[in-house]
Amino acid sequence: MPHDSWHGIWAHRGWRARLLWPVSCVYAALGALRRWLYRCGLLTAHRLPVPVVVVGNVVVGGAGKTPTVIALVEHLRARGWQPGVVSRGYGREGDGVLAVTDAVPASATGDEPALIHRRTRAPVFVAPRRIDAARALLAAHPRVDILLCDDGLQHLALGRDVSIAVFDERGTGNGWQLPAGLLREPWPPGWTHPCPPDVLLLQRRAGTPGVTLPASSVPAFDAERRLAGHVHDAQGRQAALGSLAGQPLVAVAGIARPQAFFDMLTQSGLHIARPVPLADHAAPADYAALRLQPGDTVICTEKDAVKLFAVLPPGVAAWAVALELAPQPAFWQAVDALLARHAPRR
Repeated sequence: MPHDSWHGIWAHRGWRARLLWPVSCVYAALGALRRWLYRCGLLTAHRLPVPVVVVGNVVVGGAGKTPTVIALVEHLRARGWQPGVVSRGYGREGDGVLAVTDAVPASATGDEPALIHRRTRAPVFVAPRRIDAARALLAAHPRVDILLCDDGLQHLALGRDVSIAVFDERGTGNGWQLPAGLLREPWPPGWTHPCPPDVLLLQRRAGTPGVTLPASSVPAFDAERRLAGHVHDAQGRQAALGSLAGQPLVAVAGIARPQAFFDMLTQSGLHIARPVPLADHAAPADYAALRLQPGDTVICTEKDAVKLFAVLPPGVAAWAVALELAPQPAFWQAVDALLARHAPRR
């Protein structure tokens, strides 16, 4: 089922959501059991010799985890930290522990880890078990003194010192857990949760209302998402985003909610002649099969570019635009205050 259809189900408690509700009860019970096992110590959360900051979603789909991780890497560096990033590498081919480098194709690492490495140049490792990625990264990069875990809020096996939950305009949807609703776990978190989020980052597109959530005791901060004012091609050449205005563009988005990207392009004054939504974490073969023609001008997200740029046919101009994140200053103050209690342990 297309992503937009699922989001339509998850937005309301309509008949389709109600049909799925019994399955959600089973999902919720299994999740509650797993959290209880960690809280009781019957399952172990592994601690590391450096502070760990986990960024993740309480809801399914892209709510802005990767831009948050990129922004955190830049902020921590400015504060004197040496950050590294670990991820499961969702959608990648193969398994095992792997260092993300320019020489390794995005299909082997996952598109989001590849993007994080290219944007930040921080060490990034992927593995099915994030604790394995973390240990390998610290062994290979002994100067790293803080780790960021991309999309690890529900990965309780990795101990964390700070956890950040990211929400977008969808909020908590209809308030039910998967598959009848958006939620991966209950919200707000109950007292039995072994490690509830420390802070919330509520992301919205520029010019849209703020995010509304059920009341909780977790501090919440706003952040604005916007397209960067420039684009870049496969050779790293840059141009102003506005320079593409007036051209018929093929817009490609293999993300959780492609329409959100298309809307941002339109709001920036660009003309989308052909929108091409792809599945989140689409395979390289999906990009190779786009039927692009010589003379086409393509615009895509940076996440798509790590796969699309490698399979462009001759005569096609392709540009990627970054998604910028601007949290309110109080968010950074809250993160710094939390980390002040967690000096490097090595």
